[in-house]
Amino acid sequence: MMFAAAAAGLIIPMLMALARGLMGPTLYDRVLAGNSFGTKTVLLIAVLGFIGGRPDFLDIALLYALMNFVGTIAILKFFRYRNLGIAGETGNGNGDGGAA
Repeated sequence: MMFAAAAAGLIIPMLMALARGLMGPTLYDRVLAGNSFGTKTVLLIAVLGFIGGRPDFLDIALLYALMNFVGTIAILKFFRYRNLGIAGETGNGNGDGGAA
């Protein structure tokens, strides 16, 4: 019963993070809200797996946590460098790594 209350209690912060993501004033507020939503989703999957007696849900939750982390880093890197390539790459197309 306590884990069912914990699962229900995770829904309210998830809705709050979703609202912050939709109406966040800056890009970083939206990224942080998306990351927070993903973290709470991991917790919800783990609690639901415990309630249902399905320990394989923990594997799914760990995979989702890893995807959430990598996705957040990729989004932040894209908005900083405007590409997802190597950080020192200039994109001039001559293959010399940016040397003139």
